Amino acid sequence: MPNYDLHCKTCNTDHNIRASMAEKAEKRIPCPSCGSFEMETLFKAAPAYVKGSAAVVCPQRNNCAGCPNVG
Repeated sequence: MPNYDLHCKTCNTDHNIRASMAEKAEKRIPCPSCGSFEMETLFKAAPAYVKGSAAVVCPQRNNCAGCPNVG
């Protein structure tokens, strides 16, 4: 079974939930926080990493606490 990143419209929370494709298609996945079935898929951009001489240095690197680009 795949994991889904879902957002509950009722209680405004995000969850990563393991469910079958049929459960997702038929909206049978309850929110772990409130039990509502009003869950929608979250779409997140995949991180892009560049290494080597083509790497661009972040212009905000001195302002980001905990940022991996600080250096």
